Amino acid sequence: MKKTRRWVLIILFPILLGLLITGIFLLETSHKALGHKFIGSAITGSFFFWMPLFIYHRWKGRNLKDYMLTEENIKKMRAYTKEKDL
Repeated sequence: MKKTRRWVLIILFPILLGLLITGIFLLETSHKALGHKFIGSAITGSFFFWMPLFIYHRWKGRNLKDYMLTEENIKKMRAYTKEKDL
């Protein structure tokens, strides 16, 4: 499943980038309305499909408590700074 998510991300990114570049190119021609639709589709796809899938792919299997500022983590940081003499 991990490889599937990775390949979907790899395939979807150039498609969205291509839509964005094509939309920018079309803005310079006489097809401004179509250019705006392409740019809007690229941005919508990026925010609603690619970015959530990317975040899920990168955070899958990680413990969120390791990244939260809890009392236990504060103690670990203090012990680390004392040990390293920072």
